[in-house]
Amino acid sequence: MTICAWCETLVCGKGGEARRPAGCPQNRGEWLDIALREYELEQNRKMARSAADVETTGYCRWTRLEEMAQFADRMNFERIGLAFCSGLRREARIVADFLTSRGFRVISAVCSCGGVHKGDIGIPPESRFRREGFEAMCNPIGQASLMNEYETDFNIVLGLCVGHDSLFFRYAEAPTSVLAAKDRVLAHNPLAAVYLSKSYYRRLFEDV
Repeated sequence: MTICAWCETLVCGKGGEARRPAGCPQNRGEWLDIALREYELEQNRKMARSAADVETTGYCRWTRLEEMAQFADRMNFERIGLAFCSGLRREARIVADFLTSRGFRVISAVCSCGGVHKGDIGIPPESRFRREGFEAMCNPIGQASLMNEYETDFNIVLGLCVGHDSLFFRYAEAPTSVLAAKDRVLAHNPLAAVYLSKSYYRRLFEDV
């Protein structure tokens, strides 16, 4: 079931007397009442207001990296966690330098932190790049645990693999945002496949 992706009315953005069409799954359940109650919490309200201010103030002017710094500044965050892929260590250093220059304390953790062998958690040889010998596993739970131990105020994810990022989100205690999503084929620009789905990436649908 999809709720909004195929909607032709988009009445949710109109307000006033606009009503969701008959049959819309959003007409059922208590999800909206639950969400609105959560916005009454001071920290949630502050985050929502800060995000809206960054969106409007820097609209089409600030890069996402700049928006993150602006958001963190409005939230009075001091310690920022940076969970990054080892393949983007050069980019991670630039990001850390940028955030440090803005006055933040950066706590960074590479994906292979802890040096845990893939076999130690039962990853079979066929799911490794090397069938024999040591191969460090991506350790997103370890990255999150490190951030939690340092009590980061805000975390940034830089290029973690699909699934590894999910584990990081699950275990990180601080609010987290994504600077870049991993896509080894498209230079970390996953939407390129979406934009080209009618031409060069028709196979997205042909392979179903």
